[in-house]
Amino acid sequence: MVKTPPQHRTIHQLENGDKLTRYEFERRYNATPNVKKAELIEGIVYIMPAALRFRSHGQPHGWILTWLGTYEAATPGVCLGVEPTVRLDLDNEPQPDAVLLIAPEAGGQTRLSEDDYIEGAPELIIEIAASSVAIELHAKKQAYRRNGVKEYIVWQVLEQKLSWFYLEKGEYLELVPDNHGILRSQVFPGLWLAVTELLVGNMLAVLNALQAGLQSPEHQAFVKKLELK
Repeated sequence: MVKTPPQHRTIHQLENGDKLTRYEFERRYNATPNVKKAELIEGIVYIMPAALRFRSHGQPHGWILTWLGTYEAATPGVCLGVEPTVRLDLDNEPQPDAVLLIAPEAGGQTRLSEDDYIEGAPELIIEIAASSVAIELHAKKQAYRRNGVKEYIVWQVLEQKLSWFYLEKGEYLELVPDNHGILRSQVFPGLWLAVTELLVGNMLAVLNALQAGLQSPEHQAFVKKLELK
């Protein structure tokens, strides 16, 4: 009797443009250590460049995180994540630039898996995009809408434009600034954004507008609501 040596299945490396399921994407991602960031969007693999420019990504990213982090610090039960892996559905596993979510124990719509990944749709996702032709305004937006991401911010840095979408009856509508030029979240009361000031980098004005939101009655009521969960 001749014994046949066991056949070990080769794990192919992750390649840009691969069409995969989420499970196969994760398997290949783990087997491709040279790839630092990759996303699965509508079943297609997108490998991100390792190097990021400062003014068109690094600095705007920092400003957004400062704004969100200030809100998180003042709102127990709300969690900020930076470039987390999100298991959205069987065809989508993005790594958004930032997410803001209500903690599961406070009644949020996501949960953390046993291996510490977000599963489900975060309440708010933020992406920093180069321009309006980027994937963030097309395939990602479609996937986020379909999976129930309640609010979605896209900052098109090169075009000096920020769009804040909210989910209404299965469709994304764009938030309109109030008379003072402030965008106000419908999901996170008190999360106010002086959008014009953000676009020019006036972070003092951005944080002053946020502080006004944090002192509003609606934010105080939101904090009490989260505490009761």
